[in-house]
Amino acid sequence: MSMKEAFEKAVAESKLLPARPDNDTLLRLYSYFKQATEGNAPDNAPSNPFDIVARAKYQAWEALYGMDTETAMKEYTELVNKLKG
Repeated sequence: MSMKEAFEKAVAESKLLPARPDNDTLLRLYSYFKQATEGNAPDNAPSNPFDIVARAKYQAWEALYGMDTETAMKEYTELVNKLKG
């Protein structure tokens, strides 16, 4: 199975996890997914200083700046597999 196929399978399985992950884990999943599917975060951060969720998501994604698509897919897949147990 290719990394892209494993990633797509992990994305589907992430919706079926037995328990909801904590917020830090959700941010990691989000950032790996965005890096794998869209590449580096855009230069402009969310403009609303009161939108804490959007800012946290952006910062988590921005922290992966420069990570290649393959690595992001691998990290996402490994994290989902760990969460599945």
